[in-house]
Amino acid sequence: MELRTLANMVLIGGLFSGVLAASAQYGAPATPAPYNPIALAEVTGAPRTAVQAGQNNERTLSQNPYLGGVPSGKLSATPVALSLEDAVKLGLRQNLGGVLATDVLTGARGERWQALSELLPNVVTDSGFGVHQIDLRAAFGLSIPGVPHIIGPFGYFDSRAYLKQSVFDWGSIEGARSSQAQLDAAELNVKDARELVVLVVVANYLLVIADESEVESATSQRDTAKTLFQQATDQKTAGLASTVDVLRSQVELESREQKLISAQNGLAKQKLVLARAIGLPLGQQFGITTHAPYHELTPSSLDEAIERAYKARPDFQSLLNRVRSAQLAKEAAYAERYPSIGAEVDYGLSGVNPGTSHGTIDAAVTLRIPIFQGGRVHGDVLVADAGLTREKQQLEDMRARIDQEIRDAYLDLASAAQEVSVEKSAIELATQNLEQSRDRFRSGVTDNVEVVQAQDALAIANDAYIASLYSYNLAKISLARATGVAESRYAEYLGGN
Repeated sequence: MELRTLANMVLIGGLFSGVLAASAQYGAPATPAPYNPIALAEVTGAPRTAVQAGQNNERTLSQNPYLGGVPSGKLSATPVALSLEDAVKLGLRQNLGGVLATDVLTGARGERWQALSELLPNVVTDSGFGVHQIDLRAAFGLSIPGVPHIIGPFGYFDSRAYLKQSVFDWGSIEGARSSQAQLDAAELNVKDARELVVLVVVANYLLVIADESEVESATSQRDTAKTLFQQATDQKTAGLASTVDVLRSQVELESREQKLISAQNGLAKQKLVLARAIGLPLGQQFGITTHAPYHELTPSSLDEAIERAYKARPDFQSLLNRVRSAQLAKEAAYAERYPSIGAEVDYGLSGVNPGTSHGTIDAAVTLRIPIFQGGRVHGDVLVADAGLTREKQQLEDMRARIDQEIRDAYLDLASAAQEVSVEKSAIELATQNLEQSRDRFRSGVTDNVEVVQAQDALAIANDAYIASLYSYNLAKISLARATGVAESRYAEYLGGN
């Protein structure tokens, strides 16, 4: 439970910024949260107790699109073999967060074309045929002797094309440039979404590996407890052990059975989480084929990692484009005060009917000079300036957040590596202690209290080692995400190179 709660908190911290960035791409303020679970709890107000944190995590995770997926493919009755590489490929294709980011990019492309329409030619055609009757006195005030004042009815045909073209409109030009910067930001947001998808898939895959290790450990502990129970029973039959020893070993066996059931249930549920994140068919059974033993990772220097992150992180580059877009939007607002030049042309055929029609043309060049627009331009400038200030502030916050995330990842990496070393040594010592305790009990030197305590100590050491190994691997993939290379180098980081 504690391992899964920690994993959920790390995922929430890593994904919160991605969700907000996707939803706020077109100007809404975003307040990304840090990866650090404690800092995340402070930002969201989440309680730090395991039970309360677990309840809040479940609620948050259920609302996070990066933990959802779009199921596709056919359900197979045979469990499929799923490697980490296959899981990442499926996630990049079918994870809901990635799919929604692509949809946002499509919307940005549409807005780009809307902005360009102000600069591109607009051509429409109009054709009509009608019957007219005119009263000269009513229409023109004419009364000509010998000429009837009612003319018609007569037919009228007109078919023409209208062309409207902006010759010079600096506001529209700056607006189109601003929309291009927004499109560039949206494309980078898609890349950032893919980074987040890799983080989610790898973290959940690692958690499946950890849960499988817990099942194996629980199975081994159950088998050991079963052997101990049989040994106590045999010794009681031989008169070398008491009934209390048998009861104590039986209670230990049942406790290990319960832990094994709990571990198996946790593994099954974690597989469902992974299957949903990568969009497997509903109900598809699978087994993982990739394992992540301890591999030491020697990263570059901290300063080098931070500098590379500013260049490689797509979310940071996206914010740079959003700042540029806001600057251009402000210039476009200023340009509303400038004169604009346009051209309008229409050419068509007019006549009583199509057979007797002849060509007509109208052409004009228009000069529009704004004089007073009721303060609208001033208002647009203020709005654009506020947007630019907001984007610049978010950029500086992102710069500081990247620095913090990388420093956190380096600290977590060093700490987790030390924990793995300590817990590995603890397993060796606990194993030796259990073997010696069993020998003492077998020889009748002591009762099985010592053996039960030694077995509990070994179980605790195994669980701690599994958690420390998961934390170390998660720290490596978090470092890859923090430096902006999760998609391209996740396998390399987990392999320790």
